[in-house]
This record gives sequence, structure tokens and C-alpha cells, in this order.
Amino acid sequence: MKKLLFTLVLITVVQTSNAQAYQGKGDTKFQVGMNLQDGGTGITSTVDFGIGENMSFGFLATYLLEAKDISRISARFEDRADVKVRFNANIGDVIGLSPKMDVYPGLHLGTRNFGGHLGVRYFFTNGFGVYTEASAPLARYDSDVNGFEHYNNQFTIHFGASFNL
Repeated sequence: MKKLLFTLVLITVVQTSNAQAYQGKGDTKFQVGMNLQDGGTGITSTVDFGIGENMSFGFLATYLLEAKDISRISARFEDRADVKVRFNANIGDVIGLSPKMDVYPGLHLGTRNFGGHLGVRYFFTNGFGVYTEASAPLARYDSDVNGFEHYNNQFTIHFGASFNL
């Protein structure tokens, strides 16, 4: 019984110690979480594909579940949804962080704007971790943003679960 318990503990320790936040080319991460911003909250999902030792590209989709009415008008689907293509520089190992943690600044191009983001991932096991990400527009397609256009053209914070695929 002691040998079985020791073996299980050893396997758990080895599995946990192999957790890596970013493994380089061929690595795929999926994230799902909550979106917080002025005027609404929603759900965000991302997928990132490793294309080099410290580079990845991917996609982000956000949908506001709770959006404040503006002038007694409810937000439509197209007001609540946003899709972006993104590029990340995965620099956790460059700045000397634990292999379980990654910091990834990046740029994104979406249906509403061109912007930047900064995220952090931490993996507890090889397949599961948590993330947080802040995002802001750098250039808007419409310089006169008002009403529902403001929903997808502002500073946002995302946090949630991260998975290795």
C-alpha cells in the first residue's frame, strides 16, 4: 500500500512539474473566460497557435451577455459581438519566469479596431491553467465612436481558464 501511494504521489509531482505555459512551435492554447468592460460583461474565448520559439498567432471572439441599454434601445447581436486576429510575443522564458508561467504582449486586428493586449498565463498541470489579459484599442476604424460602437472600442479585461490542446 505504501509503494502504491508513493508511486501515485511521484506521478502527480512529475505531471505537475512538467506543466508549461508556452512550449514553442506547434503549441496550441485554448482559453475561455469572462470579459469585463464599461457598459457590459460577457464571455471571451481565444485560441493561439505557436509558430516559433516565442511567437504565436490566433483568434479571439467576445460576446457581451450583459449590455446596458442606450437611450432605451437594446444592443443587437452585431453590437455585442467582436472577432479579432492576434499575434503574441510569448516572453515568459525570455524574462526568466518559471516554465509554468508565460507573459505575452501582442497586437490584434478586429472588426472594430486595431489594438494591443498584454496577458499572463499560469499552468497548474500540463493541460490546465488560468489567464488574465488586458486589451485596449490603438486605432479605431471610426473616429467618432458613440452609442453601441463604444462596446468594442474600449479598454477590456479578460480572465478565465487556459487549456493545452
